[in-house]
Amino acid sequence: MLIGIYANLLIENMLKLKNILLLGLLCCLSFSLSAQKSTVRATIQPSDILIGEQAIINVEVIAPKGRDIIFPLYPDTLITGIEVLKMLKADTVMTEVMTISQKYVVTSFDSTLYHVPYMQVIDGVDTLRTNDFGLKVSAPQLSEQSLAYLEQLKNHQTDSIDFEKLQISDIKTVQDPPFVWQDYLEYLYIPLIILLILALIGLAVYFYIRKRNKGYFFTPKIVLPPHVVALQGLDKLKTSKLWQKGQEKEYYTELTDILREYIDKRFSIDAPEMISDDIIASVHLATDTKSATDGLSQILKLADLVKFAKYTPFADENDLSLVNAYLFVNQTKIEERQTLDEQKDSLTESQAPKEKENKEDKKQS
Repeated sequence: MLIGIYANLLIENMLKLKNILLLGLLCCLSFSLSAQKSTVRATIQPSDILIGEQAIINVEVIAPKGRDIIFPLYPDTLITGIEVLKMLKADTVMTEVMTISQKYVVTSFDSTLYHVPYMQVIDGVDTLRTNDFGLKVSAPQLSEQSLAYLEQLKNHQTDSIDFEKLQISDIKTVQDPPFVWQDYLEYLYIPLIILLILALIGLAVYFYIRKRNKGYFFTPKIVLPPHVVALQGLDKLKTSKLWQKGQEKEYYTELTDILREYIDKRFSIDAPEMISDDIIASVHLATDTKSATDGLSQILKLADLVKFAKYTPFADENDLSLVNAYLFVNQTKIEERQTLDEQKDSLTESQAPKEKENKEDKKQS
């Protein structure tokens, strides 16, 4: 008898354990199925607008990755009284799941409280419904005078509509905008470009004609011969009268600089970087004019004494140095021969004053 009682208790416990296992399995299956189901939600911002203002409805779907979500298309009306102006581009965010936001721009021109029961979204073969939401559309606040006049119209106490009593302004006529000169810049671009092209063409023709007549586009820089530059420098030094003012060192410094520069350009000897003895030896090899090199030697040696030994030269020594400088440049210079045309021009210029004198003499006689 005891064995039978234990057997019954064992069977009951096994049945209870079986039921618990089945219940747990069903819960797991239901959780798994619910985890794979998409969710949808709809919001509207702002939920209270005036007539003609706009609001945005945002339909957000959270679904497993790879789902084919199709949002509803509204040609013009969501529900009676709510107009759909446009459908914005959907925004998708990928994390562990897929979140898609689809926005609709809506408006309304009737003042009332609208109730949208739901919006449908297709998830593969399933159809999902959003939550319901509302949109309040308010009319603009009218004055007491306008409300009283509307009441008269409603009660047929007057037949005509007086906009002044309603305090409603009529649509304004088309007005001319103020003049802004920047708005007309685009019309000036083409004439300016044409003028620029014409100017460039004219400039190119001018330079072409100039090159054909003179052989060059731009006026070349005049390069004076070395002896002309040296003689001009000596003339300027003579006019400055430095040694007469007691500036013997400055006088000989400038004098030797003029000669060193001339020797560099005339004989291609790097005289500015050489000592006096080397300059004299190099010039002696480059020219056979002994008197010229003797004068150069007198200038450079006397200049070294003045600059480095603080020697004070006599007045005739200063004059002799300048004379020897002129003599050295004139004896070693290279004069360019004039062309035949230049000789004819110079001859014509020299004969012109003589012809004028002869004509004047004949008139006087």
